[in-house]
Amino acid sequence: MTSSPTKKKDAVWNAADYAANSVVQQAWARELIAQLHLRGDEHILDVGCGDGKVTAEIARAVPRSAVIGVDASQQMIAFAQKTFPAKKFPNLKFQIADAREIQPSMFDNHDAVFPPSPPQKEERAGVRRRLVSSSNPITPTLSPLGRGEGEGLQRFDVIFSNAALHWVDDHQAFLRGVASVLKPGGRLIVSCGGKGNAHDVFLALRPEMRLKRWREFFRKMPAPYFFYAPEDYEKWLPRFGFKTQSIILAPKDATYAGRDGFATWLRTTWLPYTQRVPESSREEFIAAVTERYVAKHPLDTDGKVHVRMVRLEIDAVLGAPASGTAY
Repeated sequence: MTSSPTKKKDAVWNAADYAANSVVQQAWARELIAQLHLRGDEHILDVGCGDGKVTAEIARAVPRSAVIGVDASQQMIAFAQKTFPAKKFPNLKFQIADAREIQPSMFDNHDAVFPPSPPQKEERAGVRRRLVSSSNPITPTLSPLGRGEGEGLQRFDVIFSNAALHWVDDHQAFLRGVASVLKPGGRLIVSCGGKGNAHDVFLALRPEMRLKRWREFFRKMPAPYFFYAPEDYEKWLPRFGFKTQSIILAPKDATYAGRDGFATWLRTTWLPYTQRVPESSREEFIAAVTERYVAKHPLDTDGKVHVRMVRLEIDAVLGAPASGTAY
């Protein structure tokens, strides 16, 4: 191993492997997309877009508008750009961005992807206002929360994030950022790992990690995932001007095709753990964790491995910021 086992390392994604082995995440994303009831003209930002296939589905659903997908992984964005080129998907763009650092200036060069839309009138709380199209922006004055008082940079109608935010260590920074680029009345739709997610997998991982042959690689390992409960977001959302529609912990049953399918899932997505083990021994480590898991959770009659997952699902609308709150 070329670096200290105590040093925090960013996961190095194999985007093609993830794209081929993320059927579960894609199915859950489609459930989220169905909840949006899209008209076809919404501007949408997909945070943590990964390989881009879900973002491309969203782009197909809004043919009269556009979608931007952002992800912190250079490997994922390169794969998405190659797989969904602008020539075939003219209303779809991808760019590298950290979910904790979203800000209006990131999207200043994307005016071309947003088709002009006719002015719309909207009635909210007895106040009539014109929704300004992205082709005619107004220079904003930034509020203390970073949200523009003008509407030019509040260009997104929907911000969407699926199976991504549990990788992010500062969810308040995420909320602050998305509030700065979302139109008033715009929706925030999130599904990510929630409190208690994949608990049984951790029960298989931890005793294996403590064995003598592996433990040197996991000393002082920083937390790789961040699983929150509804009460956390109930505190955070109002701080950034969001009104909660619903926040729930949703139990999910993820299934994998036998031991090999489960091992592939570990190899593909549990990178903060597997990539700490030297490559020469990595497959042995994955196999050992797989056997521990299957010993406690045997295959069903169809030869599938089941994993109890918990998703934190958030539906919120951007309104006025709560008075006296600050980040």
